[in-house]
Amino acid sequence: MVRRFIPLIILAIGIGGFLVLKASRPEPESVSVEERAWLVETMPIELSEQVPVLPLYGELVAPEQLRITASLAGRVAALPVREGQQVAPGDLLVAMDKADVQPMLDQALADVSDLQAQVSAETIRAANDRKALASEQAILESAERQYQRTRSLVDRNLASREDLDAVTDALARARLTVTVRERAIAEHLPRLNSLNARLARADAALASTRLNVARATVTSPFEGVVTDLQVAPGDRVNQNAPLLSVYPLQGLELRASVPDRYLAELMSALREGQRLEARTVDGQHVFNLQRFAGTSDPSGTEVILVLQSPGSADHGLRPGGLLPVMLQRPPADNAAVIPHSALYGSDSVYLMTEANRMRRVRVERLGEIAAANGERQLLIASPELANGQSLITTHLPNAMSGLRVQLAGSDDGAPE
Repeated sequence: MVRRFIPLIILAIGIGGFLVLKASRPEPESVSVEERAWLVETMPIELSEQVPVLPLYGELVAPEQLRITASLAGRVAALPVREGQQVAPGDLLVAMDKADVQPMLDQALADVSDLQAQVSAETIRAANDRKALASEQAILESAERQYQRTRSLVDRNLASREDLDAVTDALARARLTVTVRERAIAEHLPRLNSLNARLARADAALASTRLNVARATVTSPFEGVVTDLQVAPGDRVNQNAPLLSVYPLQGLELRASVPDRYLAELMSALREGQRLEARTVDGQHVFNLQRFAGTSDPSGTEVILVLQSPGSADHGLRPGGLLPVMLQRPPADNAAVIPHSALYGSDSVYLMTEANRMRRVRVERLGEIAAANGERQLLIASPELANGQSLITTHLPNAMSGLRVQLAGSDDGAPE
């Protein structure tokens, strides 16, 4: 009977022991969960008038490059310059052989002299014809009188028929002589006009030949650089064959494409007379915005920037080269300069509030600006920005408004 209750007694003892142990266990310490603070760096907002810049990549061109061609066919006698050589005004560039040039000039002079002689001869001939006409008209009148007398004598049987035929022939010859002389005098003016026209053409040909002869020796018209040599001394070339090119050191242009969204403000600034400069990355070269191209394409409109080069020293730039520059845009008021890391997307930054929380602010991206150390920084503006606000410059992947942050290097450490 007692054995039947032994299992129940053991079970009761186990349950009682468990309850005693549970009641006598020590209470665990409570753990409080604290929100994590993300370490960030900040910078104060400073609003001021700033000049944004637009990065451009353009090609250097020489709009005043002079392409020299052969004015006459002949042999190249002298070519004292070399590719890339810098020349001064008046320096000899190329000269053609005088043995090829002088005969052309002599021939043109001979043509003019020949026609001048023909004009003089025609004038003398006309004067002689007029004098001869007077004598021939007197002979004609005498022949007519002789014809009338002889005919009267024949009618009275005082002269023979042969005598009448003789005076008739003499009268006809006299009339023909006068007619021929009158026709020669009448043709004098057209002949003289024709000779004068030919003389004018010869004079023009002589002037052209003299000009070509003068151009057979070419000197540099400006301080420039020789390029694109096509010949060597001794080469024979045809007329108008290219010989070489030379471009001035002053007046190089940089042509770069500008997106259409910047075109209106740049055109407006140019119309108002604002001076907009573009500088190379190293700051050694300065260009001035002068005008815009007359046509556009899908990538934008081409702006033309003129190099401002002090003095005549070689600036080291060459046409055809590609050059990155930073073009100044019109000044912007109440703008702030920030690093690229502070911008989220294309239109947002975060401020650090007094409660160490992130607050999102929408901004307008005005462009870029070159910092004193040469780095490019962003230029932004927003009515929500004010001087002295703390801008978070650390880029957080989980950034959101209300996120707790802590200034890096502060005494309050972030909880682990």
